[in-house]
Parts: sequence; structure tokens; C-alpha cells
Amino acid sequence: MSVPRYVAVIDIGKTNAKLVLHDIAMAIDVVVHRSANASLPSEPYPHVDVDRLWRFICDALGRIAADHPIDAISITTHGACAALLSGRPGNDPDGGLSLPILDYEATPPAALSAAYDRIRPDFTETASPALPDGLNLGRQLYWLEQAYPEEFARTRCIVTYPQYWAFRLTGETACDASSLGCHTDLWRPHASCFSSLTEQRGWQYLFAPVRSSFAVLGTLRPEVAARVGLGRQPVPVHAGIHDSNASLLPYLLQRPAPFSVISTGTWVVSFAVGGKPVTLDPTRDTLSNVDALGRATPSARFMGGREFEILTQGAPQLPTEAEVARVLAAGLMALPTFTPGTGPFPSGAGTWTRDPATLSAGERTAVASLYAALLSLTDLLLIGADGPIIVEGPFAANAVYRDCLAAVSARPVIPSEGATGTSTGAALLALGESGLQHHGAAPPVQPAQDTEARALPLLTELYRAYARQWHQAVTGHISLAR
Repeated sequence: MSVPRYVAVIDIGKTNAKLVLHDIAMAIDVVVHRSANASLPSEPYPHVDVDRLWRFICDALGRIAADHPIDAISITTHGACAALLSGRPGNDPDGGLSLPILDYEATPPAALSAAYDRIRPDFTETASPALPDGLNLGRQLYWLEQAYPEEFARTRCIVTYPQYWAFRLTGETACDASSLGCHTDLWRPHASCFSSLTEQRGWQYLFAPVRSSFAVLGTLRPEVAARVGLGRQPVPVHAGIHDSNASLLPYLLQRPAPFSVISTGTWVVSFAVGGKPVTLDPTRDTLSNVDALGRATPSARFMGGREFEILTQGAPQLPTEAEVARVLAAGLMALPTFTPGTGPFPSGAGTWTRDPATLSAGERTAVASLYAALLSLTDLLLIGADGPIIVEGPFAANAVYRDCLAAVSARPVIPSEGATGTSTGAALLALGESGLQHHGAAPPVQPAQDTEARALPLLTELYRAYARQWHQAVTGHISLAR
């Protein structure tokens, strides 16, 4: 069997969906198709627009297949999401769902949420903190079970989100540990098994078999293969992976510990590999994620992409050196949190130290970049991170963000140059666990010293002084909020 080279990666994020053709041999994204991703606000609750996403996936696959070979298909998605299946994918337009796929930002009824809090497992068992809305997948399942008992009773199988799209493609069902281990309350990451909650509710009998993210679930269903123009030869579809863990995978293969990876997008998720021993704090959005190899990894998160959009009013503008210097010198700041209930300061109410209407677009962007960097550094401290800091995703191209990380941490900061931070790791699933041992290619990165040189020595003290002032302001701000 030949080694796959060109892998089509389906990447479903909370805000955007992408379909990427990744060249494993060259470690580059050859083609990237994008689409905005928005949930439907209609009844019975805010839910994923699966029909729109399915059309995008099929159309983008067809466009890629018309011009390029596709050796395999891999899938990566955001976490806190699962599909309840009642039938086969070919029988219903939505893929046989017994209930629409719940949007994790939907707010469950207060009484149901309070009842769930009384039965959810302790953090010491699941390393999963209590989170707002539906960010704990267990809370979602309890909501659906209690509020829609007839529909829930028709559920023959539950699959985690990457595997829902694999099910649509192949007709085969599975779950993966990286998705089950993503603050769900459903998994014991250190024991690699379902939690006491799933046993108590009887849900473990509904979940599809847990398969390795690398596993081939099957090939494209004939009708799908014909639709996208891939009917000439079978195309294997791999089980898939949680998106932040996809970003982490290449570095697990190529770097000695210790190091940390910051995966950026709607969420900014930090991973500490081989870091200092710490006790994770469930009140500050720290947790143990489960990597592609099934291992628990200290992690922390905040909704950085969403907050950056809020702070820049959705119109960021590259700041000039003069604008950055003014922001640093004047101590112009944003204080957390602009997405309440998340991140290392969940009780804070986001505020500016100066009316943002008086700032230029570049100054606002500089403030937003510094805000994201200082929250990232806070997260790295909470999870005991050590060694070089690798930045994946959109913030890898943000020079102010990188410079602040480098100056304040005094550690190398290595930005990934890939078009999408998750595509390299998700594509590597096509090699299989055994094939990874012989894979030497690495995603292209800029040398660490390039980032250090930008921040050192001229701006180092300005960044460090700003960080000290920001932490003092945050301490006072959070105390007032309480």
C-alpha cells in the first residue's frame, strides 16, 4: 500500500469551516476553501446548520477532486459537540439525526442546568471544569434527555463531532478520545475510559465504539463518491480529531519536551508538554485534554478569537510601530473578560481603561493583541508550561501578540506559517500510528530567534512594564467584580 501524500482535511470550526488539501510530503496546504459557519437560531434550540455544512463539504471536495489527487480524507472539528443518530446517513437529509446537533453556546434551562450540576463528576475524576452554556457535553446530553425524552429514546447511537462527518461520508459510527476528553464530563483522561456520569445515566451503551483518531472508518459511500467525483478508486476516511489536538500532534512527533503549543482560533487553547508539575484549577478554565495518542495533557483556554473580534469591532487594522509604542507607553488596556464565564478570569466583566472610541483602529488592534498575549501567558503559567512556545493559527501572524509573548516570557516563540494550524496534524492521521514513526517532515516555522529579535532589546522593558501594570489592573478589576 502506498504512503498517502495528498489528504483532504475537513476542518469545522465554531466560526469558520474549511476544506484543505494538504501535501504531507511538503507540509503545505495546497488548496484551502473556506465558508462562514453560523448556527440556526430556530426551534427547538440553537443548532448546527448541518445541511449547509454538508453542501459546503461536498462542493469543496468536488472542486478539489477535479484538479488534484486525493489519497485520503481526514476530519477535525471543534469540541463540546456530538450527534444523536437514529438512522443511516442515506435515509434522511440531515444524516439520520434524532435531534438537531446542539450549539454549545445555547443556554440550557436553569433548573435543568442546576440539576446537572448536582450529578456531574468531580474534577479529580474527569479533569473537566464546570463551564457555562453547553460547553460541557454532558450538560448538553442531560438537557436533551430530560427535555426531549421521546426523541432521545429514538437515539440508537451517539457520535462525537468529527465522527458525525465521518458517518455522513462512510456510514460507519465511532467516537474518538480527543473529543471525549475535551471538557465533556464524560471521560476519565488518566484512565482512558468513560466517566461515572455516563455509567450512571446509561449513556455508555449509546456511544459508538471509541476508535483511534488514526483509524480508517471506511471509504466514501458510493453516492457520496459519485457526487464529489471520487468514484474511480476507494478513498479511505480517517476517524478524525479535536481541532486543538490536531494542532498539537506535529510537535509531539518532532520536538523534545518541554515545550508548549498555543492553538488559536475562536478559542485559544494552550498545551503544556513536559512542563512543570502543577495542580490544575477548575475555576480558571484549566483542564486535561486528551492528545491524538490518548494521553492526558495539561491545558487551558479562553475565547481569544471571539474576544479579539469584540475588541476590534470585527475590523482589525495592522498597527504602526508608533501606535504600538503609544499603547505601551500610555498603558492603554482591555481587562478581562469579554466572554463571561470563560478563561482564566471567568468572573470578570470586560472593560477598557480608556474609552475605545478615542483610539485609532490600529491602537485598538494593538490593545486587543496585547490582551490576547497576556491571557495566553496567564494560561501557560497555570498549566506549568516550559520551553519554547509554538503559536498555531491566526495569532501566529500577529507580530504584537508574538513580541509580547517573547518579551514577557523570555522564551523562544515560534510561529507556524501554515494556512490553517489544524490541517497539518489532521492530515498526519492518514499515515496511521505506525507510519508516524517513519515520518520526518515538519510543518514550516520561522526560526525562534526572529521573534526574539523583534521584541528584544528595545521593546522588552516596555512590554514587561505593560504586563506588570496589566496584572495589577486585572487584580483590582476582578476584586471589584466580586
